[in-house]
Amino acid sequence: MESTSPSKDQICSVIRNFLHERLQPKLDKLKDGEDEKRRKLIDAHDPPVWIADAARRVAQIQRVTHALKFSHPEARGSSLYSLGNPAVGDGLVGTHSLPKPSADVVGNAAALDVYKFLRLEVGGQTLFELAQAESPELLAAFGGGDEARGWMEAFAGLDEPRGAVASHKLAKQLYWPLDDGYRLLAPLFPSSLVHYQYERIRADRFSEATKSARDARFKQEPFEHGYREYPGLAIVKFGGTKPQNISQLNSERHGEAWLLPSLPPKWKNSGLKPPCRVETVFDRWLLGFRHIREPVGALRSFLRKTAHNNLAIRNTRAELTRQIIDEVLMLAARIQQLPPGWSADAECRLARDETFWLDPGRSTTDPDFGAARTKSDWRESVTSRFGGWLNGRLDTDKTPMADAEREHWTDTLDKELRLLREELNHA
Repeated sequence: MESTSPSKDQICSVIRNFLHERLQPKLDKLKDGEDEKRRKLIDAHDPPVWIADAARRVAQIQRVTHALKFSHPEARGSSLYSLGNPAVGDGLVGTHSLPKPSADVVGNAAALDVYKFLRLEVGGQTLFELAQAESPELLAAFGGGDEARGWMEAFAGLDEPRGAVASHKLAKQLYWPLDDGYRLLAPLFPSSLVHYQYERIRADRFSEATKSARDARFKQEPFEHGYREYPGLAIVKFGGTKPQNISQLNSERHGEAWLLPSLPPKWKNSGLKPPCRVETVFDRWLLGFRHIREPVGALRSFLRKTAHNNLAIRNTRAELTRQIIDEVLMLAARIQQLPPGWSADAECRLARDETFWLDPGRSTTDPDFGAARTKSDWRESVTSRFGGWLNGRLDTDKTPMADAEREHWTDTLDKELRLLREELNHA
């Protein structure tokens, strides 16, 4: 919204409406005959009286982006208002990444009505922003004079720490190493950042657009856009039955913050068995895995339909080849995580060079195996065998792989196989 300079009358009108909305529900609760209470309520909501009281109570709250009480509700240290360090750049996500952070408020929950007052907008600006800008129109709306100027100064200090900046024994603390020793840091909860994340995830999960897209998927019907899922969300609660005692934004989130999973990947145990009953994995054994069989079939189909040799075709061919190599390496990594020494079984018929590749852990318990592995040129053998295996899978009536074609295909594959050789050098 484009901001304009509001007039005194506009500001007065907004303030009167705000106070009337607060007063009327209290008057409605009064019983007949409670005239004295009615008079006191009306007097207390007279603009000069209420604003003077709010200027006194504003010292009980503070506008912040990073709050302390999320660490412990009894922590009595400082919270801070900071928009972050933009010099960090886009490599890290922080408060500096937010387009317009939602400010939080901490302090006495009974004084949060003062913050609601300061958030009132007139002409695209809040009363708090007008107070910070020392607006003459706001000063006039407050009645002018030194007393009104004092109210504005009190409201403008909403961002300032209350008292000296300090940590607390119940706050989180950590030692950070530096060249000349350590610094004791007191990390604060990034409430504004958490609130932005909360609102984003909530919209992604529960908005009408998401509900419509999810319903279309359930009915297997087309829809104009997709939707986001957040599997593995965890909820952490702050403040128990009184989330407002932690902060204003915590109250708006009903005391909840959502945690995204940040965990290393886990291999799923699919009952993979070591390839002991085959002489080489480079035969039908590899094609028993769908994630390898499918890209091999795709490359075979592509070569059958393609009679040209332009850049796009070469790129597609190289990409499919890379995909096959990646899948073979990932399968090899899973086999290498099996209990070491499986290739020592008397019934294992796997080629020696392939046991060096797929059972490297055996070297730690079998010195003779380790010595032979070190002396062997098994990496070149595995790479060559892979090329021969892939050639065999691509041999069709339309794409025969005779010696000449095999040699040409091997040369074409050579660039892509460098990745395989490099990976094997680390095995």
